[in-house]
Amino acid sequence: MAFQGASTSSLSSFTRWWTYDVFLSFRGEDTRQNFTAHLLQALDRKKINTYIDYKLRSGEEISEELLKAIECSRISIVVLSKNYASSTWCLDELMKILECRKTKQQKVLPVFYGVNPTDVRHQRESFGKALAKLKERFKNESKVERWKATLTEVAGLSGFTLGDRTEPEFIQEIVRDISKVVKPKYLNDVAKHPVGMESRVRDIHDILLRVGVNNTRILGIYGTGRISKTNLAKEIYNTFIDQFENCCFLANVRENSKSEYGIIQLQFTLLCEILGDWSLKVRNKDEGMGLIKKMLWSKRVLLVLDDLDQSVKVETLLGGCDWFGLGSLIIITTRDEYLLTSNNVHLRYKVKELDRDEALQLFSWNAFKNKNPSHDFVDITKNVLHYVGGLPLALTVLGSDLYSRDIQYWRSALEKYKKIPPKDILKMLRISYDGLDARRVFSWILHVSLQVRKKNMLLKYLMAVVSFLIVASKYLWISLSIPLVSGAD
Repeated sequence: MAFQGASTSSLSSFTRWWTYDVFLSFRGEDTRQNFTAHLLQALDRKKINTYIDYKLRSGEEISEELLKAIECSRISIVVLSKNYASSTWCLDELMKILECRKTKQQKVLPVFYGVNPTDVRHQRESFGKALAKLKERFKNESKVERWKATLTEVAGLSGFTLGDRTEPEFIQEIVRDISKVVKPKYLNDVAKHPVGMESRVRDIHDILLRVGVNNTRILGIYGTGRISKTNLAKEIYNTFIDQFENCCFLANVRENSKSEYGIIQLQFTLLCEILGDWSLKVRNKDEGMGLIKKMLWSKRVLLVLDDLDQSVKVETLLGGCDWFGLGSLIIITTRDEYLLTSNNVHLRYKVKELDRDEALQLFSWNAFKNKNPSHDFVDITKNVLHYVGGLPLALTVLGSDLYSRDIQYWRSALEKYKKIPPKDILKMLRISYDGLDARRVFSWILHVSLQVRKKNMLLKYLMAVVSFLIVASKYLWISLSIPLVSGAD
C-alpha cells in the first residue's frame, strides 16, 4: 500500500485549499480508453475531485491550463505505461509534478501499469528506446538527461504495481489509499475546549479492548442531556477513522427521524456515505432495511448513531446488529440506558459531569480565554462553580456571558443567575427531558431537587424546578397514583 505507515500528523501538511484532489497523468494512446477511464470512474464514485485532460494534445509545449491544474492538485497519480516516455508532453508534465512535490509538499503516486519499476528507474526496455529516439530528435542532451532523472526519481517513490492482480482489484487498492488522504471524513466541529475529553477517550479505548478487533463491537455512550456525549463520540470517531475504509456519522438521529421520511433519509445517508454512491434510491423503510442488509453485510464499518431514543427503532438502521462485517465498530449515543439494554448493547460508557478541576478549566477558557481565572476573579469564580457544578453547557454559557466583564457585572449577574438561569440553560433542560416518559421525568426531578437542596446548589435546584414546570404541562393527564422516588438516600 502506498500510504503504509502514514499517520494523521504526517498528513497535516496537506491541509490547504486545493482545487482538485487528484491530477491524472497518463499516456492517452495506452490507457485513456481502458485503465485510466476505469480509474477515473472509481474515483468519481468516491466523490474524489479529479482533473483529467480530455483534450487531444498537439504541439510540444505543455499548456498553462495543465500547469495550473497540477499546481492546484493535492495528489498526482502518474500512470506509467509502455509508451509514457515517448511523449514529451507527459515527460514535461512529470517534471512539473515532481517540482510541485518539492515546493508544495504534494503527494505523487506512480502507478506501474504493465511496466516494471526497475525498467522505469534505469530507462530500460520501452523507456530506454523512447529516450534514445528523443535524444536523436532534439539534439538536446541536457533536456533528455533531465527527463531521465525525472523517471529515475518517480520510479523510486512508493506506488502501485499491477503484478498478478486483476485490474478491478488494482484500481480498488489505489482508490482506497487515495480516499484515506483526500476524504478521511474527520469531524472538525468537536468541542472548542475539549476539557476532560482525553481521559474519557482513553477510558472508552480500554472498554473496547475487552472485545477482539476482529469481532463486531457495539458501544453505548449514555448520560444526561448536553453532557457532551456527542462531542465524545466525535472524538472516538476521529481516533478510529484511519482504521476503516467505510465510515459514517449519523448526527441527531432522534430529531431527524421525526419528519415524515426521516428514517428513510437516515437509511439513504448511511448507504450513500459508506458505498460512496449517491445515485441510490430508497423508497420506503422496509426497502432501506433490505438494502442495508444486502449491500453492507460484508463491509467492515465505523458507524456512529448519535442521539437515539425509544422512538427510533434501532433495527431500521442496524437490524439485529449483525448486518455489518466482522471488525465493525458501532457507537450509539443516548440519554436512555434502557435503550442499550433492550438492544443488547453490553459495552457501555456513562458520561459523567466534569470534576472540580475540569469544570474550572472549561469555565476559565470561556470566561477568561485561559485555563485559569484572572487573579482578581479567583474567589468569585469559586462561587460560580459552587452551584453550576460540572455540566459542560452550563459552564460554557455562563463563562461566555461573563467574558470581558468587570467584577461589578459579575456580582450583579450572579445574583440574577440565582433567581433566573440564562435562557440557553433552560432550553438545554427542555431538550434534555423531552422524550422521557412521565414516570421517569417526575421521579428524576423530585430526586434531583432533593439532592441539590442538600448540597446548597441553588442554581441546580432552580433549574430542576423550572424544568419540572415545563415538562409537567405535557403530562397533566397522568394519574396521581404514579409512585415517585423517595427523597431519602
